[in-house]
Amino acid sequence: MDFDEIIDRRGTHSDKWDMMQAKYGISPQDGIAMWVADMDFRPPACVTEALNGMARHGIYGYYGDDRGYRASIRWWMKERHGWQVEPEWIFTTHGLVNGTAMCVDTFTEPGDAVVLFTPVYHAFARVIRAAGREVRECPLVDNNGRYEMDFAAYDALMTGNERMVILCSPHNPGGRVWTRAELQDVAEFARRHDLILVSDEIHHDLLMPGQRHIPMAHIDGVEDRLVMMTATTKTFNIAGAHLGNVIIADEGLRARFAKRMAAMGISPNSFGLFMAEAAYSPEGAEWVDALCAYLDGNRTLFDAGVNAIPGLKSMPLESTYLAWVNFSGTGMDPAEFTRRVEREARICVNHGPSFGTGGEGFLRFNIATPRARVAEAVERLQAAFADLQ
Repeated sequence: MDFDEIIDRRGTHSDKWDMMQAKYGISPQDGIAMWVADMDFRPPACVTEALNGMARHGIYGYYGDDRGYRASIRWWMKERHGWQVEPEWIFTTHGLVNGTAMCVDTFTEPGDAVVLFTPVYHAFARVIRAAGREVRECPLVDNNGRYEMDFAAYDALMTGNERMVILCSPHNPGGRVWTRAELQDVAEFARRHDLILVSDEIHHDLLMPGQRHIPMAHIDGVEDRLVMMTATTKTFNIAGAHLGNVIIADEGLRARFAKRMAAMGISPNSFGLFMAEAAYSPEGAEWVDALCAYLDGNRTLFDAGVNAIPGLKSMPLESTYLAWVNFSGTGMDPAEFTRRVEREARICVNHGPSFGTGGEGFLRFNIATPRARVAEAVERLQAAFADLQ
């Protein structure tokens, strides 16, 4: 659990580090990668040992008998989230972007609209549009640096062409942990407009102290239209496993999804299954607890440094490791503040507009990296905006 260790990821086919030059024109030799949402930490030792065990055995054949894998998911959801999952509810996809695409493919038709509460994870809109569906944006309300929902406004935006709503819970990029009342409002909105509700809860384990995530499965009145999505990949930094779970309690929805999965010939890769089963364990839980405490320290350091720069405001982070920084108070246009971050501070970040309506004026920073690197990023940002201070 040495999260302070600087691990050189350059030259390892890391999207986050080895694609900096191509995508940003920033060399990994002196730039800081704070864009792609994976962590610069090793996963818990139990995950590495699972892979080492596979290597020692030396045969990498088809994976069979997944009862242990399903049992580990059930144990984790019960122990960490108080959610009772039955083994037959679980489908395994190639990550949750693939899971999202499969839901869009299964439960909507070309020309249908899918509702997103924006700004939100950019891959949602990408797969919706690629599938020939329409994105119906319902902008979140920025209430003094805290995102909230306005369902009266959202009701007025509905055209009757909507068939699905995708909720990001906890929220990426804003870091909100939605309250029970807010989740109940989402459920009632889905029922009111007869929408399939897909709840992407990939960040549900990454909570700041004092926060409690409530699975959408705990909300009454939505059972017949709910699709839950979870994964080990974000929690344990094993995104390269491309493994996610679509969990469906309703028998009718489950039958439809199973039929589409079969038609697509989708089956999981064995490396990810071994890693996930090892991660969902008491040792994995201990590692996550230590990780969240460390991320809280990074959050405190980053927010203090960024918020000391006039015109910059980091949205209070309740979950995830993704800081959402508002630059609109600088009076600069996006081209100028982005230039300063990328050209002067030499930090690679995600651009706010890619997250949809409401993302204008923002940049997203990944703070899941050793604290010394977070401190360096803060120093670079303060230097890049020194004229404001």
